[in-house]
Amino acid sequence: MDIALYLLPVTLGDTAIEKVLPSYNKEIILGIKHFIVEDVRSARRFLKKVDSGINIDELTFYPLNKHTSPEDISGYLKPLAEGQAMGVISEAGCPAVADPGADVVAIAQRRNMKVVPLVGPSSIILSVMGSGFNGQSFAFHGYLPIEPSERMKRIKELEQRIYTENQTQLFIETPYRNNKMMEDILKACRPQTKMCIAANITCEGEYIHTKTIKEWKGKLPDLAKIPCIFLIYK
Repeated sequence: MDIALYLLPVTLGDTAIEKVLPSYNKEIILGIKHFIVEDVRSARRFLKKVDSGINIDELTFYPLNKHTSPEDISGYLKPLAEGQAMGVISEAGCPAVADPGADVVAIAQRRNMKVVPLVGPSSIILSVMGSGFNGQSFAFHGYLPIEPSERMKRIKELEQRIYTENQTQLFIETPYRNNKMMEDILKACRPQTKMCIAANITCEGEYIHTKTIKEWKGKLPDLAKIPCIFLIYK
């Protein structure tokens, strides 16, 4: 195995590893002792899920989240510089996509270190695939503003882009606010605009449905506390 920074995708929920990750990923993981992780506890759980025989106490974890200082991040790649492979693990899905892992990847690239992204589930890509919307041009915006008037304004701006740029627009919400988000989309968007709701992707109870705003009215699912991604298009 090459000395590199491996970007290790994680399951999006309680899905069985073999359903969404190639066996090659396990081979790579078993050869790594240093992991840069968004959350240490969930990373440990994931590694045990990959192989229950992994000795977690032999591994070193470097937390990478919004509280990690740039100085700390810069020092995390020392084992890689010394000839040891390292892995990056997100809380869910693919590291460095809508994820703080991008910061350490940028440093590795600047230092001409080898970066190897491995195959695994991405809710962004899977939701675009399942929506029937434009997969040639799309934009992911993360979280929209919480303040009601700012949020409505933002939804209208994104809707305008689907008509002027022919671009699919994606965004997410904290799971307990999903139902409010859906109501706001129905209020802000034109009746003919289409919305795809993609929830529990790759997990039990997966829900991916596309309808016009007019068709969704009075028929919204209850998605409180369920991981979800919203897409709008014309």
